[in-house]
Amino acid sequence: MAKKIIIAAGGLVLNEKNELLLIFRRGKWDLPKGKLDADESIVSCAVREVREETGIQQITLLNLLGKTYHEYFDKWLQEEIIKESWWYVMQASSSEKLIPQTEEDIEQIIWADKNQIKECMTNSYANVMDIIGKL
Repeated sequence: MAKKIIIAAGGLVLNEKNELLLIFRRGKWDLPKGKLDADESIVSCAVREVREETGIQQITLLNLLGKTYHEYFDKWLQEEIIKESWWYVMQASSSEKLIPQTEEDIEQIIWADKNQIKECMTNSYANVMDIIGKL
């Protein structure tokens, strides 16, 4: 039986100091992203998800950085899923207030410099490390 494919999109958000926005969710450092809604473009999804998960409203979308894939078992659907995530480079100001979306289990949001990114990536996902490596 073919595995169900779920499309998601998110952002690698950089500020004026070239720091990267990272979120801490479910015990790991991650990037803001989420599932595509019906009748929504992938670009709109990426921007919406960054806004919802971080509270940042003023976002400049730059370019598609790449796509990642990972498989997992969905407990609710009781089936194996392939998640296809589209990643866009975005810009935002570090002066905007960061508001973690607690309903999505986001505990913390930081602007990370190169050293902090390296440290955080020791507790992250392979796909997140891969896409950050393309920046």
